[in-house]
This record gives sequence, C-alpha cells and structure tokens, in this order.
Amino acid sequence: MRRRQESRTEDDAVPDDGAPSPRLLQDAAATFGMLAATTRLHIVWLLARAEQDVTALAEATGSNVAAVSQHLAKLKLAGLVSARREGRRQVYVVDDPHVVAIVRQMLDHHAEQAGEAHPASRGPARTA
Repeated sequence: MRRRQESRTEDDAVPDDGAPSPRLLQDAAATFGMLAATTRLHIVWLLARAEQDVTALAEATGSNVAAVSQHLAKLKLAGLVSARREGRRQVYVVDDPHVVAIVRQMLDHHAEQAGEAHPASRGPARTA
C-alpha cells in the first residue's frame, strides 16, 4: 500500500541484518490483505490487462455494480488502482507495475501447481 512520506521512525529503520522493517512488513501484509478477496483480485487482474469502467468490471466478475464499486473504492484508497473521468464515467486502471507483477506471478504460480494454463500468461497484456 502506498504510504505518505513522513519522517522516519524506528519502525521504518532497516535492521542491521538487512531484514525488512516492521513497518515495511506491515505495509506489505496490508497489500496482500487487499488482494485476499477473490473479487478484488479478479478486478486487479482485469485492470492489469486493460482499463475498464465499473459496469464492464461488474459484468466480467459476475458481480453487481454496487459491490464492484465498493471494491474499487477500497483498492483506490489503498493505492492499488487509479481512476480518471471520461465524460460521465470513471475509468479504472492498475498503473503500478509491481502490483501487476505480483498478481501475475501469484496466478501463474497457482496455475502451474494445478497443471493448468493461466490467462495471466496468455495474450497481449498492458504493461504499466
């Protein structure tokens, strides 16, 4: 999750052994927590491939517009997706290449373990 630039505290310091700081671990766990919901993970995967509005995302995920809108609000607040206005609609996108890579790698990993091809590896995909 994106974090405001603040003065460094002891929690932010990298321990002498090179291990991540407690704050860094907490931020990473919060990001994984946001992606732990199946619908949110599906939304991020879809947005990593192409920009879409809430109606298209609802249709693609099999959810209703209100539910997808709530998920998008959480993802946006967490800094995992962004939006821009096009006329009367909001268009959403994942514009962080790290988030795209994490989602693709995790889905590819599980697809490989299950012995199935995964769409994260197929076809043209937008690179952020």
